[in-house]
Amino acid sequence: MIEMVIEQRRRSLGGGLDVGRVLPYAKRRMVGPFVFFDHMGPLDIAAGSHDHLDVRPHPHIGLSTVTYLFSGEVMHRDSVGSIQQIRPREVNWMTAGSGVTHSERFEKARTQGDHLHGIQAWVALPTADEETAPSFSHHSGGDLPQWSDTGVHGQLIAGSAYGLNAAVKTHSPLFYAHLDLDAGAVAEIPGDQPERALYVAAGAVELDGRRFDTGQMLVLGEGASSVKAAERSTIMVLGGEPLGERYIYWNFVSSSKERLAQAAEDWKAGRMKLPDADDKEFIPLPEGPAPSAPAMS
Repeated sequence: MIEMVIEQRRRSLGGGLDVGRVLPYAKRRMVGPFVFFDHMGPLDIAAGSHDHLDVRPHPHIGLSTVTYLFSGEVMHRDSVGSIQQIRPREVNWMTAGSGVTHSERFEKARTQGDHLHGIQAWVALPTADEETAPSFSHHSGGDLPQWSDTGVHGQLIAGSAYGLNAAVKTHSPLFYAHLDLDAGAVAEIPGDQPERALYVAAGAVELDGRRFDTGQMLVLGEGASSVKAAERSTIMVLGGEPLGERYIYWNFVSSSKERLAQAAEDWKAGRMKLPDADDKEFIPLPEGPAPSAPAMS
């Protein structure tokens, strides 16, 4: 029922902002189209904090970024003109396609203080859509169906599951949902996609006679159909159809190593437009050659 357990690895994004990196992993690079999965926080940010925690403008190609918060607030600005706050239980879905740049800043935290906790995921695009025009959409309320049943409180973030459909436009079949579980509650795990995983964002769960705690991702086999909360817990369930091999270099994802190299050169040469509303600084390209191996941690 459980093919693999992936432990989050702590990674610094600079400025004191650490995340729990789950995907990509050396032995499991993707789950369906999900090629990247970071657990942000929980982190208390005091009012008056320096802006070094902010994620300055940086580029992407070949993917959609999915930002989802349990608590806190982030301000998004991008090169297609979007300026959008994201709050808990909302979705910022940015499709990079042929190329986009964006920043994520903790402006509310600096003025009022904040408690940041959420998930940043990347969804790889099908080969035919890797060079699609960049776009951004924000979703909340009725766009993201919610339900409650015998101690399970769910919200569908993207795709189709539990007989529901989210309004987020995706480029391949997938599901992505947030479940809050009361202690002892049993939640269904969607079973209609060939690759699936469950991530424990808070608390602990029981599956296949074993206990799993915060920071663990379970890559699921065909037999896994439900999970039980060992205590009050928050989990993310995700999955979809595999897209084939993908390569990652820094913030770029592609089925082509040559395309990664081109994106790196474009960023280094200043050929990728910065957000108009945030164009005074940016994150430089990391030093060293682009890797030639598939996506890994």
